[in-house]
Amino acid sequence: MNKVLTNPSLVAVLGVVSGLAVGLGWFWRAANVLVEHAIQALPVAVEVEGKSQGWDFWTIEIDGLSSELKEERARLRAQAETLNQRAARLASEQQELAKVRRDIENMRAEINRKVIEITADEMKNLRSLAQTYSNLTPRGAVAILREMDDTTAVKILSLMKSDTVGPIFEEMAKTTGPDGPLARRAATLSEKLRLMKATKSNS
Repeated sequence: MNKVLTNPSLVAVLGVVSGLAVGLGWFWRAANVLVEHAIQALPVAVEVEGKSQGWDFWTIEIDGLSSELKEERARLRAQAETLNQRAARLASEQQELAKVRRDIENMRAEINRKVIEITADEMKNLRSLAQTYSNLTPRGAVAILREMDDTTAVKILSLMKSDTVGPIFEEMAKTTGPDGPLARRAATLSEKLRLMKATKSNS
């Protein structure tokens, strides 16, 4: 054993091996420290909203696009509500216009019913009758007119002079018929005669 330890070559080899072992130990320890620092320096993965949606990535561009889609959806929803309100308002206005149109048609029908017109083919005969009744006394004219319908009576009265029609209405107001005094019929004939003359003036 003493001979081995005193051998210079062996001692040199042992020294080299021992130095290598010490150097490797220091190197391994330093390497472990460097690896730990490197691991700590790595960015920590952040769990973002995209992960919960099944995506493996989530970028600023995608986030911006998502915001734009949400804003567009809200805008379209507001626009749809505005259009619905406008449609409801138009429907209400159409109903109101339809009601006004019906009222006008009813008024026109009522006017046409009340207004009496003389056709050209009956004008000659009516003028002859008007001349004949104008020569009668008011009582005699009333006795004949009370047997006529309102339309024929008004046509004849319209062709008579006003100073002749006045006494006839006065006599009619004092006369009593089967249904009572003729004053109400005199008022009806007078109103129809007025409408007829007003129509002639406007035409």
